[in-house]
Order: sequence, then C-alpha cells, then structure tokens
Amino acid sequence: MLALLVSVLLFQDVRAIMDRAVTDFRAGRVEASLEGFDRVARLSPADAPHLWQRGIAQYYAGKFRECRDMFVSHRIVNPDDVENAAWHFLCVARAESPEAARKQILPVGPDARLPMREVYRMFKGEMTQAQVMKAAGSDPAGQFFARLYIGLYLEATGNREAGRAQIEIAAEDRYARVGGYMHDVARVHMKMP
Repeated sequence: MLALLVSVLLFQDVRAIMDRAVTDFRAGRVEASLEGFDRVARLSPADAPHLWQRGIAQYYAGKFRECRDMFVSHRIVNPDDVENAAWHFLCVARAESPEAARKQILPVGPDARLPMREVYRMFKGEMTQAQVMKAAGSDPAGQFFARLYIGLYLEATGNREAGRAQIEIAAEDRYARVGGYMHDVARVHMKMP
C-alpha cells in the first residue's frame, strides 16, 4: 500500500513539474523550462525519451549536442514523426554544420500530416521551400507547419532574415489553434536574439 501511495505522489509531482516546465517555456523562460524537463527526466527515466519538449528547450538554451541526443532518443518512441527528424537536423546543424545535419538526418515513417513529407524532403535537400508551401495548400495547419519549418530550415542553412520572416508569420495569432505547442515555439523563437 505504501509503495502505491509513493508511486501516486511521484506521478503527481512529475506531472506538476512537467506542467510548470511547459508553462515556463510558453512564457519564454527557456532555462527554467529546461530545468523542469531535466527534473522530470531524472524522476522518471522511463519517460525521458517521450520528452520532445525537452529537446526543443535544449535547442533554445544552446545545448545542441544534448538536443541532438534527445531527438535520437525520442525516435525510439516516435519513429514516424518528421518533426523529430527536423529538430535533430536543426541541432546537428547548429552543433556541426548543415551539411553534417543532412548526412545524419534521422529516418522517418509515414507521417501523414500536411506537408510533413515535403518538409522532410526539404531538410534532405530534395525539395524547395516553394514546393513545401504548395503541398501545404490552403489548409491552415499545413500552412502553419510549412512556414515554421521553412523558417527554421532557412535559419539553420544560413538565411536568417528569410527564416525569421517565415517564423514571424507562423507566430501570428491566426495559427494559435492549429499550431498548439509548436505555435508557442514560434512565438518564443521570435523573442530570441
């Protein structure tokens, strides 16, 4: 009975820390957010591979090697996700180079979201930004993810001004509902120097 009570209390504590870390990130308190995500990983090591939010916080905290490792770990629990491969690319591009990132891009499975297949091909160097936008069509979620990932890709490959312009559009209020947490990422990105 005592073990069950301890387990329930630990779960409640981990959940509260996770919620606080997410709130801290959304408010732009990246370092505090990362401390919270790291604490969750220490308290619940089995859940650590699921903490993709931690990898994003590591990216914005400038911990690019840790970020890369987080997304390698996340692939174990989410092998189809293009966003995972994209963030891994971004971390490697910052830690090493865009060329190294392209060579190390993680494989993905059948991510059916618009235009994630095209985003992946853009990160691999096989598609243009215009082709990604065309694939997004008029779908608001597709437009959001296209702009966000085109912007991040452009910044990572050396075109900061054009990249920020795309991310600025992704951060607009009109995309809040369809972008969810990733819309918060776009907003936080725009506040970074």
